[in-house]
Amino acid sequence: QVQLVESGGGLVQPGGSLTLSCAASGFSFKFTTMNWYRQAPGKQRELVASITSAFTTNYADSVKGRFAISRDNAKNTGYLHMHSLKLENTAVYYCNVQLRVDYWGQGTQVTVSL
Repeated sequence: QVQLVESGGGLVQPGGSLTLSCAASGFSFKFTTMNWYRQAPGKQRELVASITSAFTTNYADSVKGRFAISRDNAKNTGYLHMHSLKLENTAVYYCNVQLRVDYWGQGTQVTVSL
């Protein structure tokens, strides 16, 4: 079955960096677009970044120039490299793939705080 397992979240100060990982299994990862979403308290889940099987990337305007999405098809793993983090980046971050249905990981908490 399809599984997505995120890791790498934590507590970081403003201006700091974190890298999130998403380990995928149960489907052909290298042929699948992978997305990162986030959901902040009291807000709707929003798309942060995506990377296609051809390694084409797309970013929300709010993270352009600070976040980078990547993938390692040999490891069936996707990454979200986050730099210059801001207080408003605090959220639960989820990886997602859209096959016949949407699949989500369990999420990883990122807290940006002084």
